[in-house]
Amino acid sequence: MFESLSDKLDSAFKNLKGQGRITELNVASTVKEIRRALVDADVNYKIAKDFTDSIKEKATGEKVINSISPGQLMVKIVKDELTELMGGSEAELDLSGNPAIILIAGLQGSGKTTFSGKLANYIKTKKGKSPLLVAADIYRPAAIEQLKILGEQINVEVYSEPENKDAVAIVQNAIKEAKSKNKNVVIIDTAGRLAIDEVMMTEVANIKNAVSPKEILFVVDSMTGQDAVNTAAAFNQRLDYSGVVLTKLDGDTRGGAAISIKSTVNKPIKFVSSGEKMDTLDVFYPERMAQRILGMGDIVSLVEKAQEQFDEVQAAKLEKRIRKNQFDFEDFKTQLQQIKKMGNLKDLMGMIPGVGKQIKDIDINDDSFKGIEAMINSMTVEERRNPDIINPSRKQRIAAGSGKDLAELNQFIKQFDQMKNMMKMMNKMPMGKLAGMGKK
Repeated sequence: MFESLSDKLDSAFKNLKGQGRITELNVASTVKEIRRALVDADVNYKIAKDFTDSIKEKATGEKVINSISPGQLMVKIVKDELTELMGGSEAELDLSGNPAIILIAGLQGSGKTTFSGKLANYIKTKKGKSPLLVAADIYRPAAIEQLKILGEQINVEVYSEPENKDAVAIVQNAIKEAKSKNKNVVIIDTAGRLAIDEVMMTEVANIKNAVSPKEILFVVDSMTGQDAVNTAAAFNQRLDYSGVVLTKLDGDTRGGAAISIKSTVNKPIKFVSSGEKMDTLDVFYPERMAQRILGMGDIVSLVEKAQEQFDEVQAAKLEKRIRKNQFDFEDFKTQLQQIKKMGNLKDLMGMIPGVGKQIKDIDINDDSFKGIEAMINSMTVEERRNPDIINPSRKQRIAAGSGKDLAELNQFIKQFDQMKNMMKMMNKMPMGKLAGMGKK
């Protein structure tokens, strides 16, 4: 995400490369490039100008200590300013009340219904709550069916009244249902339109007045850039919502909405969403997003995703096997499966500092491990547990069984051996400290 913006900002910082200190002249040149990059990313010109004026003021005359370059100092200043522009810190979801009521609003096609399902899944799996999804779109039968399908995927009940054309009554009945079934969160998926219209605004406002939701989340398609920001402002005038959700961040996102929406409507971005899978929803952390935009990676999010799949018992066994140099193909396959659970592979690699730019033009998809898994699956149990017995005739059989040629298999085994040798070297390091990295 934001690849074009990241490239242009990186180019702007190169103006300071090799400079001994930050001066008014080289700051002015860099700031001009940053402003152009933001406007190209569909950030409102006034916001871009105010942003770069602030950077210029903070950077001019700043002393550069020996350990960093002017370019590095400018990146730090821009990162801090971007973080503030996008909200400063993460905004908590208010789940107080019994039930806590969350109203979802937005235009048709913004990803509102899919987000409702993702939010229910997040609240169920991460917050330990029992949510009820409410299909309050009385105009589009497909929306009710879509929500029911999503509910089945995540095992969350969906309340609907397909024949009822009174959205307020449906929501009120749903809340009664939630109380009777001890559901402690109610998520209301309201109707969207192709454009802002008075009927839709009045209906959503009536639902708000009838049930007094703890949260009103406005869902924005981030690919629409400045149009999304303008729509958000119009909705906010009527609904005074509590937070924004940016969807479709895996698309051709220029970044304008993420960067300027907080400044425009003075409401925090609470979640970002990408893809169709129900687990592709993330809390919005302004500093982490600023780091990713600037190509600095997001190692904290990567560690958190790893810890979600972290099995302490299995990890302890694996550590022992590595210490004894017993790591085999079965262990390797288990680790691949853990990585796949963490999410999109290219996104994960992009969280590693310095890697995002290196892989931006490389097609890395979730099927990248299939060939490796096929080769491991074609081995016998004995071969997986004792890789040293894999001789030429066994290789021929494994390659044929996996649909790969011998060269690919040899390359994989060579890489596996190199990894084992690296693990031998790691045995000399304090593994306890390595295993504890990122834990709190």
